[in-house]
Amino acid sequence: MAPKSLAFSGIAPSNFAVFLVAMLLCSRPIRAGHDYHDALRKGILFFEGQRSGKLPPDQRIRWRRDSALRDGSSAGVDLTGGYYDAGDNVKFGFPMAFTTTMLSWSIIDFGKTMGPELKNAVKAVRWGTDYLLKATAIPGVVFVQVGDAYSDHNCWERPEDMDTLRTVYKIDKAHPGSDVAGETAAALAAASIVFRKRDPSYSRRLLDRAVRVFAFANKYRGAYSSSLYHAVCPFYCDFNGYQGGWMQDELLWGAAWLHKASRRRAYREYIVKNEVVLRAGDTINEFGWDNKHAGINVLISKEVLMGKAEYFESFKQNADGFICSILPGISHPQVQYSPGGLMFKTGGSNMQHVTSLSFLMVAYANYLSHSRKVVPCGELTASPSLLRQVAKRQVDYILGDNPLRLSYMVGYGPRFPHRIHHRGSSLPSVAAHPSPFRCKDGTSYFLSPGPNPNLLVGAVVGGPNITDAFPDSRPFFQQSEPTTYINAPLLGLLSFFSSHPS
Repeated sequence: MAPKSLAFSGIAPSNFAVFLVAMLLCSRPIRAGHDYHDALRKGILFFEGQRSGKLPPDQRIRWRRDSALRDGSSAGVDLTGGYYDAGDNVKFGFPMAFTTTMLSWSIIDFGKTMGPELKNAVKAVRWGTDYLLKATAIPGVVFVQVGDAYSDHNCWERPEDMDTLRTVYKIDKAHPGSDVAGETAAALAAASIVFRKRDPSYSRRLLDRAVRVFAFANKYRGAYSSSLYHAVCPFYCDFNGYQGGWMQDELLWGAAWLHKASRRRAYREYIVKNEVVLRAGDTINEFGWDNKHAGINVLISKEVLMGKAEYFESFKQNADGFICSILPGISHPQVQYSPGGLMFKTGGSNMQHVTSLSFLMVAYANYLSHSRKVVPCGELTASPSLLRQVAKRQVDYILGDNPLRLSYMVGYGPRFPHRIHHRGSSLPSVAAHPSPFRCKDGTSYFLSPGPNPNLLVGAVVGGPNITDAFPDSRPFFQQSEPTTYINAPLLGLLSFFSSHPS
């Protein structure tokens, strides 16, 4: 796709990149700098607060306790473990798989700069993959959700006290879901790379399962939000849907990770054959649990930039187009920047877009650097250093360099949100309040203007609106709710900037 016009009134094209960097720096409140490694430590710690199941002896978020120990029993299977994706108590397989994929990618690309936190990041991946292995243990079946979302959302109670329906939902050949199955295959394949040297037998198990799940996803095609509409919509509907009614981006995403993990020719041929699914246009700068377009292009482009795969050239062209579409100062209908400099896309939980797209910018900048390439955006040349600067501006905004001087990561910096939309954080812990909370018992805490009694350290909330305003109020869930898929790509960014702070 040809990039958007880069004409900008009053600025010569040769000075455009300089102008962009100057604009970024001028919009940033001055401070001494950030402790990215401390933020990384806390960002990983958040995942321990989201754990479901039997907690291990080394659990560090001590106000949490065991929960959902009978998950899967109604279906005769063990589905304990895994993560609660956000502030509720349902286990949604689609965002959990994407979270696991992005945790793995963060380690694959940036693990060398995580220092002592690397072992904790690896544990976070394994907590996800152990569950995904349970969810895919039966051939031809993927369990994709535990818990009735409507029942859960009607209550405000700790995960330790849940008395809501723990209904089990699955996809199979009669009720396909190649989107969630494709993402699950991607997560297992990506994680197999993480464990390749750390635990070879576990790595082989993950890769073998990824192969099987991908084959199932590809053979029985369909959107899981069609098969399970009343269970997953509107919570985690696959709004992106089929491309032209025949192919989903998650299948290509799964194939891309399987190719990276296995180097099997069949996956390369699959990618080349189905590259038409990545039509440019409105999807060029979409990346998250529901849409993998930009991520596929960046991931596959690495091989082109390393000079190993000219047959993937179209993916690099798309990746270049993605970069050109998100740079500040360039007109694109789907990407805006707030007055304070935060990237903004329509829809809820904007920080998921900020962290995911910024991750891709830094990953692609590194691929470009190693091959000594730049991104041509019309008359502008976007260098790797410019891409890192744009991404760093986003990370710094999250950590407190914004008009409110507020860190959007709980527990980082002197000011951060204290009324996040999160059941376990907002209710007294089991230690402080041993008697259980039933369905409506927590309503007064939900409506209270007081701060949450438990700090969910490292949680990054949905963030401010387009005017940089933030309410810090539980009922405003789109802005005050943390999610695992906000934090997962942020870990890679924090790791990179902890060793490249300037």
